[in-house]
Amino acid sequence: MKKLLYIAGIIVAVMFTACDDLLTVESPDKLTSGTFWRNQEDALQGLAASYSMLEAAYDVWEFAEVKWPVEAYREDLVNLGEDALNYPNWVELSNFNYTNGNSQVALFWAANYRGLNYTNQVIEKVGAMSEDKIDPAVKELIIGEAYFLRAYYHMKVLLNFERIILRDKYATTQADLLVGLSNRNEAWSLITADFKEAASRLPKERKPSELGRATSNAANAYLGFAYLTMAAEQQDKKSEYLGKAETALVNVTGFSLIKDFISMFDGSNKNSDESVFELQFSETTANGAWYRTALHRWIGVSELDGWDEILPSQMLMNEFMKEGKTSTFGNYDSRLYASIFFRDPYFNDGTGKVYGSDYDDWFHEWDKDANGNWIPGPAYNKPAFRKYLPRTLEGLGKSRTSLNVPLMRYSNVLLMLAEVYAQQDQPAKAIPLINQVRERADMPAMTGTTKEAVMAQIEHERIVEFALENFRFYDLRRWGKLKEALHAVGRTNFDVSKHQFYPIPLVEIQANPNVRN
Repeated sequence: MKKLLYIAGIIVAVMFTACDDLLTVESPDKLTSGTFWRNQEDALQGLAASYSMLEAAYDVWEFAEVKWPVEAYREDLVNLGEDALNYPNWVELSNFNYTNGNSQVALFWAANYRGLNYTNQVIEKVGAMSEDKIDPAVKELIIGEAYFLRAYYHMKVLLNFERIILRDKYATTQADLLVGLSNRNEAWSLITADFKEAASRLPKERKPSELGRATSNAANAYLGFAYLTMAAEQQDKKSEYLGKAETALVNVTGFSLIKDFISMFDGSNKNSDESVFELQFSETTANGAWYRTALHRWIGVSELDGWDEILPSQMLMNEFMKEGKTSTFGNYDSRLYASIFFRDPYFNDGTGKVYGSDYDDWFHEWDKDANGNWIPGPAYNKPAFRKYLPRTLEGLGKSRTSLNVPLMRYSNVLLMLAEVYAQQDQPAKAIPLINQVRERADMPAMTGTTKEAVMAQIEHERIVEFALENFRFYDLRRWGKLKEALHAVGRTNFDVSKHQFYPIPLVEIQANPNVRN
């Protein structure tokens, strides 16, 4: 994906100004959606713009300050950090007292629909290009990627809003724009059709110069996730959708679990053998490009020079520690140490595991000596996320970093497939998959053999495996456990009838008379 990254900064500026849904003025000296799509290079640039809206990744602030508040703050795995309490629109998300005027929810909606606008242009405009303008093989890949992205953007919206607007064509008229909300079955049908179309057009692997671009493996992984969700939502078709999920997930091949868990998140092992689909960042600033983020500042606590916006909850810590120090090395689950810094002999052994120092050297009070000089005081325990922080002290000190963000990992494929087997009343087929994930974490094989034991183990593994990767809320809704989980951690303001999904943003309702919540 390197080439796409390099040109995305330029093309996004063009697409924002020249390729809006409605073009009311055309100037002969400016590109428009009618004149932009001239050749293969234009097609690649249009594809770059389509990728640019993934998780609002290339907006420095929206990436951290929309994606994580909207998706993570409502989970029982996190608490708001001290600085986050200064932002009412974030506190509302955590407390479940938001309205349809919440700005972060509106930005989340808008980013995904902008992505849909771009992908529909690619499907239509590149699809119309003749062979004298574009290599047919390149055209096939580009259109396949656009179908993948259209499914991805629609699914992100559908996972967060009960009903959504379907954008299955490039909108050029008022009638195209002002359409109403679809029902969930219609939306899932489009999403699964697009993922299948992408899988039929894309290769299983990409060349080194194309890392990060969609593959048939990625399409099948998300198709499996879509069918697993549909099986929970449409109980009358549960068996059918579980079968389709199984078919999609077993077609995800060529991956392995990475032993060094934290390396997938600290920038030292980008696009690893476990990565099915990964958000790409780069240090390049050529031609004004900007593919770095402030995510490490947003995730990091103040003791580690971060902004203190998000913290692990006590529930998450308890889940990590529930099996005790039963790992191969006599510690807790290895994923705990890779995901969270906390006060433990592991981080206080004198070997500098916390950026060259012990945990207590970073997390302590300050006192004054007899001369009024500040000196280290008593240490304290403040669990802090390690995921998405750079591996080195030098990287931690930078204002911006280029750590990639894995969006779909092979461990997720294994655990989703295990869930499919459990729901099909085949727990014996699920257990070896679960144990693969546990073995990577230096944990013993699971105990229990019943469907109930397997589902309980899957929930545990998904909590500790994907902490801060924002799957928990969707998992709980799929299992019908949202109220139980959130009320258990004191989030009693959560109301299933109101808060399973976000309300359609007020700005959308005001702009489109055919949209009603």
